[in-house]
Amino acid sequence: MLRTKHINLSHSATQKEPSDKQASLTNTINENIEYFRSIYANCSDVVFRPILIGGTIQAYLLYIDGLANVEEADEQILNPLMNTSAKNTNEIMNMLENKIPVTNLRKLSTLPECIDSISTGNPLLLCDGINIGYSLCLAKWEKRAIGEPTAEVGIKGPREGFTETINVSTSQIRRIIKTPSLKMQELFIGQLTKTKVVISYIEGLANQNLIEEVHNRLERIKIDGILESGYIEELIEDHPYSPFPQVLSTERPDVVCSSLLEGRVAILVDGTPFVIIAPTTFFSLLQSHEDYYQRFPISSAVRWLRYLFLIISVLLPSLYVAILTFHHEMVPTALLLSVAASREAVPFPALVEALMMEVTFEALREAGIRLPKQVGAAVSIVGALVIGQAAVQAGLVSAPMVIVVAITGIASFMIPRYAMGIGFRILRFPIIFLAGALGLLGVMMGIIAIIVHLSTIRSFGVPYLSPLAPLKGSELKDTLIRAPWWKLNTRPHLTGDYNKNRQSPGLKPDPSKGGE
Repeated sequence: MLRTKHINLSHSATQKEPSDKQASLTNTINENIEYFRSIYANCSDVVFRPILIGGTIQAYLLYIDGLANVEEADEQILNPLMNTSAKNTNEIMNMLENKIPVTNLRKLSTLPECIDSISTGNPLLLCDGINIGYSLCLAKWEKRAIGEPTAEVGIKGPREGFTETINVSTSQIRRIIKTPSLKMQELFIGQLTKTKVVISYIEGLANQNLIEEVHNRLERIKIDGILESGYIEELIEDHPYSPFPQVLSTERPDVVCSSLLEGRVAILVDGTPFVIIAPTTFFSLLQSHEDYYQRFPISSAVRWLRYLFLIISVLLPSLYVAILTFHHEMVPTALLLSVAASREAVPFPALVEALMMEVTFEALREAGIRLPKQVGAAVSIVGALVIGQAAVQAGLVSAPMVIVVAITGIASFMIPRYAMGIGFRILRFPIIFLAGALGLLGVMMGIIAIIVHLSTIRSFGVPYLSPLAPLKGSELKDTLIRAPWWKLNTRPHLTGDYNKNRQSPGLKPDPSKGGE
C-alpha cells in the first residue's frame, strides 16, 4: 500500500507532503490518485481529469487551473491518447516518450517530484500499470510584459527591465551575453513556497570560491517562504546590523550583464524584478549605469558631483546645528546677524528645529512613495511648500533651516541606489545629535565612526571600501573617475584568481589616422 508521510514545519503547520525523498509511485492508479486527492483536499483549482487510453487503460491528467496551458494539453495530450490504438503499457510508454509533441517530457518516480511538477504548472500524467509519472512542459500563466525600469530611470541606455517571471529574466540576460560560458544554476528555497532561485555567472571570469560561497549561503537558508529578493539579501549578507547594503540590487539587465562581465555573481529570484549582485563595494553602489553610456569627461564630472552631494546629504544639517550652537565665530558677521534675526521668534534650539524639519521631510518623502502616483508627487511638493512656509510664518522654524533641509533632501536624491540612500538618511540623525551635544567635535566623531565601520565591512570577502582601502591604484581609474574605455583594459580584482584582461590594448583612437 502507498503510505502517506508527514513533515512538521515551524508554527506547527502539518503538511501531507512526504518527507522521504524515496516515496515512490505505485503501479496502481487508484492508490496514486487517492494519495494526490488527500494532498490536494479542499483545493478547488486542482483538476483530476480521468481518461481512457486506447479505450482500455485508465489514466489521469493532474494540473492546476490557471497555471497549465489547457488548450495545448487538450490538443497535444488528451486527443492523441484517447484516440490511440495502444493496448498495453509498453506501447503507451513508447508513444508518450516518442510520439507526443511536447518540447520537454520528464519521467518522475517519486511523490515529491510529482508534487513539484504540479505546483509549477506542468500537468502530470499517471497511467494504470506504470509506476512512473510524466511531467508535461505545458506551464502557462499570466505575466507582466517587459517594461521600462521604474527605480533606475536613465536618459541614455536600454529601456527594458526585468519582470517577476524568472524565465523571462534569464532570457533577457542570455539575449545580451550569448556565450555558453554563461551558467545558470537552479535551486529552490522555501519549504512552502519552493521559490525558484537561479545563480548566474560566467565561467572563467567568476572565481570558483565565490560561486561556491554563494551557493553554500543560499543552501543554508531554511525558511517557510521567499516572496522577494530582499529576503535572500538579508539572509546572505556578511554584516546584517550594518545600515549599508552589502549586495547590489537592480532591475536592469544591462547592469547585471556588466557585473557578470566583471566576474561577479547574480542571484535571480522568481516573483520579483530585482536581481541581487555579489560581491559589491561602497563605490559600486554610488555608480550609475549611465556613467558608462556618456563620454568619460561628463561621467567623471557627474561622479564627483555625486560624491559632493553625498557628503552634503549626510553632514549639512549637523554642520548647521554645530555652528549655530557652538561655533558662532566661524560665520561671517553679516550672515550671522541675518540668521540670528530669522531665528529671533523661534522658541526651539537649533537641534530641535533640525530634528523637527528632518523628520517632517522624511515623512513627506515616504508618503509620496506610498500614495498612488496620481497624488503622490502632488502631496510631496505641495506638502513641503505649504508646511515649510507655514512653519516659518508661525515661528516654529527659521527660514535658513528650511533651506538647509531642502538642500539636504535634494542632495540625497543624487545617490543612485535607494538602499544606499536609506543608510545615509538613517545616519544623518545620530550625527545631528552629536553636533547638538559636542559641536564640530561630535561631527568629526560621527565621521570617524562611519569610516571605521565602512573599513570593517566585507561583501563576500571583498573589502567594502575596495579599491581605496586597501589601495589598488590600477583600479582607481573606474572609482573616483570614469576613465575612457581604452584605459579600462583590466577587470576589478574581487576575490582569488581572476581573468585579468577584458579587452586588447591599443584601442585609443588615433586622430592622425582618421583620414586613412
